[in-house]
Amino acid sequence: MSAPPRRGIAPLAVSAVSAVSAVSLLCGLAAAPAHAAPAPTTTPATPVTPAHAIPTVPVRTILTPTSTTTHATPALPPPPLPDDRTGDHLTLVVHGAGPGRDGVRQLFCHPEAGDHPDPAGACRVLDENTRWGRDTFAPVPPDSICTMIDGGPATAHVTGHWAGRPVDAEFSRRNGCEIDRWDRLVPFLPGAGS
Repeated sequence: MSAPPRRGIAPLAVSAVSAVSAVSLLCGLAAAPAHAAPAPTTTPATPVTPAHAIPTVPVRTILTPTSTTTHATPALPPPPLPDDRTGDHLTLVVHGAGPGRDGVRQLFCHPEAGDHPDPAGACRVLDENTRWGRDTFAPVPPDSICTMIDGGPATAHVTGHWAGRPVDAEFSRRNGCEIDRWDRLVPFLPGAGS
């Protein structure tokens, strides 16, 4: 019959020796067991570095990134203008209206953009004059009776797309009907004397 296991300090000492042996083995140190004979005094082929001489590297150094270069976020390009084949985009060419009113202007609507002097006002007046089934830029009907009032030499040519339809329209101020048609689209078309 075997003796009951002994309790007390002896098992703890064995555990401590085992722990020291395991640490020594991990660190590359040769540790002799406590009950073994002393190791021979021959010089080993490779020198063994004592544990206290092994350099330590702080954890934060290992975790710190090696590159501190910051990368700039590229600038976003401006939003594209609407497609001039399908969106509300008009090119306005005005002659004979006077300084500051003659020239070529681009207008985009929904949203407003372009180099027209008043894009918001121009888009608003075009929207107000747009009716379902009616051409916003329709010419004066040929059988119209118009007063023979001369409104000046101003002419305008409008091309592009509006409300899903192509536009190619001519404007003048040669009689009362043409003056009324022109004035209905101010400020898209320049006002007389403004």
